Amino acid sequence: MKLYFAPGTCSHSPHIALREAGLPFELVRVDLKTKKTADGRDYLAISPNGYVPALELDDGTILTEGPAIVQYIADQAPDSGLAPANGTIARYQLQSVLGLINSEIHKGFSPLFKPDTPEATKTAAKTHLANRIGSIAKRLEGQDYLTGNQFTVADGYLYTVLGWGQFVDVDVHRWPAITAFLERVAARPSIQAAREAEGLNA
Repeated sequence: MKLYFAPGTCSHSPHIALREAGLPFELVRVDLKTKKTADGRDYLAISPNGYVPALELDDGTILTEGPAIVQYIADQAPDSGLAPANGTIARYQLQSVLGLINSEIHKGFSPLFKPDTPEATKTAAKTHLANRIGSIAKRLEGQDYLTGNQFTVADGYLYTVLGWGQFVDVDVHRWPAITAFLERVAARPSIQAAREAEGLNA
């Protein structure tokens, strides 16, 4: 498998999942400005939407969209515990959490990274994010991870997007449960290895 990524973006989440699952993969860096891969290919010919992540399977199939990619990865290593079994209530609960992170947290950060976003819009976005992150903090009280005490692909995704707070003046550490969660996840060998591979520890 090949994971097309750009450092510091949401492609970090499937990168973590691949390392947690212990699956063989190749990292292919993408320049999101030029839409070129590190080896000079046209990324738009690989993933027409132009953003990362994209996962290329061994048969050439391309998967896009982070939540779908991480669930695919988890299903390739069912013993990893990265996702509950298909058809179980726990699996649907995981999908619910992934959907929440994708639509409310991930997308909530988007206007904050755009230089032409009006200040009033940024203020509203920060308020919305605070409400959503606060609800997740309550969920984490009394448990290690989002769905209990087992690390899943949802935790890697949340860790990734909450890391963006430092760049857009969103203090995610105002919630002790979030701080404890981030420290817990950051200590995992898979996270450290992924960060090292992407040059995020500098």
